[in-house]
Amino acid sequence: MSKVNFTPNEDRILVEAAAAEEKTASGIIIPDTAKEKPQEGTIVAVGKGTSEKPVTVKVGDRVLYGKYAGTEITISGVEYLIMKNSDVFGTL
Repeated sequence: MSKVNFTPNEDRILVEAAAAEEKTASGIIIPDTAKEKPQEGTIVAVGKGTSEKPVTVKVGDRVLYGKYAGTEITISGVEYLIMKNSDVFGTL
């Protein structure tokens, strides 16, 4: 997990996505064009939330989120996803 100097607004969270699978369980190497977007990641920053929408996760949590959740952003050369707390299905 990387340390980032960024604080999301309100109920948003910043997630570092897990690496996409390189091989199948049987050992077949997956080409870049066939890799699926990961749906798991680690939270690196959280907003303060609001009185109606408190943030329910904390920095360091491993979470599952929707396939098309969030917006990809790059901070200091590292790619992250920024999404609302409600886009998270749960913690691992």
